[in-house]
Amino acid sequence: MSLSAIAKPRTISKLFLAIEQSEGVGARVRRSVGTARLRNFSPFLMLDHFFVSGKAGFPDHPHRGQETITYLLHGQVDHEDFTGSTGTIDEGDLQFMTAGRGIMHAEMPRPQKDGSPVMGLQLWVDLPEKLKDVEPRYRDLRKVEIPIVKPSDKVEIKVISGESYGVKSVQDLAYTPVWMIDATIKPGGSMSQPLPEGWNAFAYVLDGELLCGTTKAQQYNNIVFDRDGDGVEFCVPAEYEKDAHVVVVAGQVLDQQVVQYGPFVAVSKEKIYEAVMDFQNAANGFERARSWESKIAKMIR
Repeated sequence: MSLSAIAKPRTISKLFLAIEQSEGVGARVRRSVGTARLRNFSPFLMLDHFFVSGKAGFPDHPHRGQETITYLLHGQVDHEDFTGSTGTIDEGDLQFMTAGRGIMHAEMPRPQKDGSPVMGLQLWVDLPEKLKDVEPRYRDLRKVEIPIVKPSDKVEIKVISGESYGVKSVQDLAYTPVWMIDATIKPGGSMSQPLPEGWNAFAYVLDGELLCGTTKAQQYNNIVFDRDGDGVEFCVPAEYEKDAHVVVVAGQVLDQQVVQYGPFVAVSKEKIYEAVMDFQNAANGFERARSWESKIAKMIR
C-alpha cells in the first residue's frame, strides 16, 4: 500500500468537544481522553490541551505505571524531579517521560512577557504490565529533530512519531508504540494518513475546522476512530477561511486491565493499593519522595 493512499478510510466512532476545566494550580485544560466521553482508550489514559498564564502550573506530584508525552506548542516549560533531572522544553519540543516504578516531579510553565498563555498537549500512555516496574527515564525530542514532509503546497506534516508519506520519525522514544502526526492543512488542501492495523486512533483539532470524510470537525473537537480501515483522511474545503491544525495519534492496544487512581496506573486494585502505600511510606521507588521539594514550584507556593 502506498503511504499516500488509503484503500478504506476508518469509520468515525464518535466526535465530541473537549470541555475546559481547571487542573494543577491555576492551569486550564481541555481534556479529550480521560473523561466519561472517552476513558481508557488503550493504550491512552489521558489527553490534556493545557493553557497556563502567570504564576501557575503543575507543582510536585507523583506518577507510577505510565508514560507521559508533552508536546509544547507555545512558550517554555521547566521540569524537575526527585532523581535530580532538570531541564526546559521549548516551543515545538517534546518530552517523553517514563514514570515506571515511581517518580515525583514538577512541570512549571514560564510566564510569557507578552502575557500569552503557555500552551501544549500532554498525553498519558499506559505501560505494558511487564514494564510497569522499570526505572524512570526521560527522552527529549527537539523541534529541529522532527522530520517535516510537504505532500503538497497546502499541507505540512510534522512526523513526531511514526511515518507519513514515506518519512519516518526518530525511533524508540517511548516503550509503548505510539504514532503522533501533526498536520497543518490550508484551504483547498487534503491529506491521507495510513495507520497500523488494529491500533486505536484519534485526532484532535487544535485550530480551524476540517472535514474527515463527510464529517465536519471544529476546534477542540476529538475525532475517535474505529479500528476498521487502513487510515484516515482529512481535507479543508477551499471556501474555508483559515488553516486547520490537527494532531493524529495512534497506539498499540494493550491486552490488560486498566485501574487508575489519579497519577497511579496499574492492572489491579491490589496494585493501586500498593502504589498508594508505597508513596505514603516513601518505599519501593518512592524513597526520595518524602524529603524532596522542587525548586521550580516555589514560585507559586
